[in-house]
Amino acid sequence: MDSNQIPAKKSALILFLLRKAVVIALVTLIFGWAYARASPWAFASRQPAGFAYGLLHGAMMPLSLPSLVIGKNLTIYAAENSGRPYKIGYICGVNICGIVFIGPLFWRPRRPLPATSASSEKSQ
Repeated sequence: MDSNQIPAKKSALILFLLRKAVVIALVTLIFGWAYARASPWAFASRQPAGFAYGLLHGAMMPLSLPSLVIGKNLTIYAAENSGRPYKIGYICGVNICGIVFIGPLFWRPRRPLPATSASSEKSQ
């Protein structure tokens, strides 16, 4: 390995980590803003929250993390709820939010399968 390659790899790593940090900071700000805008509307109901509100509150719960980390006291669960339907909706909302936002982080494009000698002989 050349001595020139080591600093290049370090600078590429630092640039990569810096980009990741900026993206995480921007996403955190956007999530916090979205939660602040939606929270008064989502938790304004005076009647017991049902399945649909449970789904909404569950989907919004991960968005509240940035605000909770900086010390804001936020509502993430309706105390006045309909019981089991609300809780099932809440769990489904959290899972759907996880699939939508976290799931793509684990997605990897398929690599083409290497051609085997049997398949290359058939094509000739």
